[in-house]
Amino acid sequence: MKVAIIGGTGYVGSYIIDELISNNITPKVLVRKGSESKLIQPDDCEVVLGDVEDEISIENTIKDCDCVIYLIALIREFPSINLTNERYQFKGSERVAKIARNQGVKRFILMSALGANPNPSASNYMQSKHLSEQAIKNSGLDWTIVRPSSLFGDPRGGGRPEFCSMLDKLMLNLIPFPKFLPFPAPSFFEGVNPLRAGEYSLSMVHAKDVAKVFVKSILDKEMIGEIIELGGERDVTWNEIIKSIGKVTGQKIIMVPAPFFVISTIALIFDRFEWFPAGRDQLNDLVKGSTCNSSEIFKKYEIEPIPFNIENLNYLKN
Repeated sequence: MKVAIIGGTGYVGSYIIDELISNNITPKVLVRKGSESKLIQPDDCEVVLGDVEDEISIENTIKDCDCVIYLIALIREFPSINLTNERYQFKGSERVAKIARNQGVKRFILMSALGANPNPSASNYMQSKHLSEQAIKNSGLDWTIVRPSSLFGDPRGGGRPEFCSMLDKLMLNLIPFPKFLPFPAPSFFEGVNPLRAGEYSLSMVHAKDVAKVFVKSILDKEMIGEIIELGGERDVTWNEIIKSIGKVTGQKIIMVPAPFFVISTIALIFDRFEWFPAGRDQLNDLVKGSTCNSSEIFKKYEIEPIPFNIENLNYLKN
């Protein structure tokens, strides 16, 4: 069996490739020229050099495959240089689905996100995820949509964006700070009541578990036409996430209530600059929380989810 991977050099893609190989399935990966070194197991993959906007590259990637997995999305947009999720998430997935249908490859699995939403008040990221979902639902393919919550797990180099690593780098280590002093980490709250600051929750799910669900669903006919919402074994508050990162990295933490409207306004002003640590969309999605119960799908596929705890965050020490 052979599976085409669009976005295989990314964070989740690297784990899906591992899982495919361990199940004796050949990954056929579309890779941009110059990104070949980002593949974790290149000798076990078929590599097609090209781009998601080049139809010939896509055709060559999908040719002779039994399934297509589409993973491309941008954590943060920069519209001034045309780096948008409308371009790479929505239009890209729509283009690949059309080519898959024309080549007779029926099985298609899309990575969306928990919180995909058409509402204009939703972030551009979540709106683009929704548009992509609609395109796949209307494609005529045997589709499955996977909506993970926030992910964690070793990014394994390659500049791959991973939630906890980014928090450690862009928040706790953005400026030099003595380890022996408590770092004032922001605990966001909406409205005027700081007593519930940082209590919004995320169903932190390990990338390995997400990869297992992707691969197991390929041949599962019961999952055709289904949306799978994926979270970890429990919900974790923002405050617990930050404190856990601090414990692993040896940085003392003090959570400081921070009014979200102030942070959001600052992000709106500086969002267009790459040096600013987080975009407004990211912050808006964060404080809304992202939780779900995935016990049924884990039970169905006999997966024991990897818990979010100090031991499983040791990759942050690297």
